[in-house]
Amino acid sequence: MEKKRGVLLINLGTPDSPDPQDVKKYLKPFLSDKRIIKMPSVIWQPILNSFILTTRPKKSAALYAQIFEDGVSPLLKYARAQEANLQQLLPDTKVGIAMSYSSPAIPDAIEEMLTAGVTDLTVIPLYPQYSGTTVGSVFDDVMGFFRRSDNIIDLRFIRSFYDHPGYIAYYADKIKQALAAHTVDAVVFSYHGIPASYVKDGDRYPEECTATTRLIMEKMGIDVPHFQTFQSKFGPNEWLTPATDATLKTLPGQGIKKILIVAPGFVADCLETIEELEQENKGYFLASGGTDYHYVRPFNEEQALSEIFVDLLKK
Repeated sequence: MEKKRGVLLINLGTPDSPDPQDVKKYLKPFLSDKRIIKMPSVIWQPILNSFILTTRPKKSAALYAQIFEDGVSPLLKYARAQEANLQQLLPDTKVGIAMSYSSPAIPDAIEEMLTAGVTDLTVIPLYPQYSGTTVGSVFDDVMGFFRRSDNIIDLRFIRSFYDHPGYIAYYADKIKQALAAHTVDAVVFSYHGIPASYVKDGDRYPEECTATTRLIMEKMGIDVPHFQTFQSKFGPNEWLTPATDATLKTLPGQGIKKILIVAPGFVADCLETIEELEQENKGYFLASGGTDYHYVRPFNEEQALSEIFVDLLKK
């Protein structure tokens, strides 16, 4: 039988709309994933259902309303763009997208691949650095589908691509271009955080973030002060430090009043970059005495990301 190849790009997910009910529908499975929240269900689920899901959806909905365009979230918009880019580069391969906690759902996307006759599937989680909270969760969902299926196909899983030369070169070039356009005192690398306890359990995510920062700086070949921070803390437990917001509040007091901020843990703009980095954290920095704040965007719809994926598929 002739092989038919498929590639499935998978990201976190997004509410179908900025309506509080749709946000609640999205948050419930996300915050129920035991890869995300490792607290025993008997303790966590009452907290989630009685407190978080009764208050957070309304607050988050107001933030999502600021970033949705033409009824579509940026995360889904850019995932579709990369799907189209990759399909154009690989005309003989079926390319699809899926989301872990929203539509198109992972089981539905895989079923579509099988219906199309795909016999050799590569799954690419859209997270450059590995973490059990992201890539690990995608792996669980994909394997869970095939555990329930009699139609097992050849399956390949891309664990991470933070050290791919094309990925490093992309950010190095973007930062260099921004530095040529703006005078800054430092570059701040901001990555999404995870609980510190997950690292103690063996999650190597911060190692890959640190390696990403180092490789980008080496590729740039420019001696500029830089900091690595972690954003998006959720809940009372200890998370990776230093925190992005706390760092931005203290930098102006150290004489660092002009910064370039980049988030190389994201391949596309989303709530955490548009609202949290470009608005909230920018506000902290300027209110603390900063004067210039410039954000370097990720790939979004640029074909450079799909070109990296094509190269990964060759190996």
